[in-house]
Amino acid sequence: MVAISQIHPNWERAPDGITDGFSLEITAKDVDSLRAAAPAIPPETPIAVTFLPGEEAPARIAAAKAVRALGFEPMPHFSARRITSEAEFEDYLNTVVQEAGVRRCFVIAGDPEHAAGPYNDSSELIATGLFEKAGIKAIGVGGHPEGHPNMTEEQCWEVLARKCVEIDARGMAPLVVTQFGFDPDAALNWLAALRQRGIVAPVRIGVPGPAGIKTLMRFAARCGVGASASVLAKYGISITQLLGSAGPDKLVDALAKGLNESHGPVRLHFYPFGGLEKTVAWINSYRKSRG
Repeated sequence: MVAISQIHPNWERAPDGITDGFSLEITAKDVDSLRAAAPAIPPETPIAVTFLPGEEAPARIAAAKAVRALGFEPMPHFSARRITSEAEFEDYLNTVVQEAGVRRCFVIAGDPEHAAGPYNDSSELIATGLFEKAGIKAIGVGGHPEGHPNMTEEQCWEVLARKCVEIDARGMAPLVVTQFGFDPDAALNWLAALRQRGIVAPVRIGVPGPAGIKTLMRFAARCGVGASASVLAKYGISITQLLGSAGPDKLVDALAKGLNESHGPVRLHFYPFGGLEKTVAWINSYRKSRG
């Protein structure tokens, strides 16, 4: 089995608190915010760079280079259905490796219903062999504690297990990163099921950063995240009061209380819907308040 340290050295030790070893997600447009927040972010923090529609490769490459220049660990996304050709895939991959020192990537199928090129899903990207050929050490894949709109629960588990085995067999370390959610019970139950099925890959649980409640609801609807009244109440939101902002305090508290050794290696991954600087400030404030 591939060493867990290929994902990040801090995975070899137990976290010092629930927010220790967190990762962040940015778009190519967030570079200025990342520069502003950089002094408050621990060195070598993994920073994912998304692959959004309408963004050109040069912008994503520049973002990955900025992440590296600021002393963090860039982890660019590869959206299978948005890649138009093998040449585009290989060129983007090799460029971020050579110019941004990328060693870890995250692969997803992407939102488009139909592929723009030869790749229909993340498994097909992994199967090309181009990641290990480029020197990539770890590959992140998606986890879905609340299910997937196009797969049954059993299919989700089968696909995830197969990806982890394939990544490991190719000499890279698998990492599972989940969609953000508001329900700590769903995340904890999913983690327990993951380990019971023998999937030992480290997991990053997706957490929404502090944001306006309407903004959180908009992203939840777009991403298919459960936002029933009972779930939102766990998070600290009342559907009768949708004005103002909300932070993930109750969610993170519940995860910290519920996680144990049986859940395996777990860290948090923050989606900064309300802004990167605000999310980083929340993380540091939370750490101080919880000792």
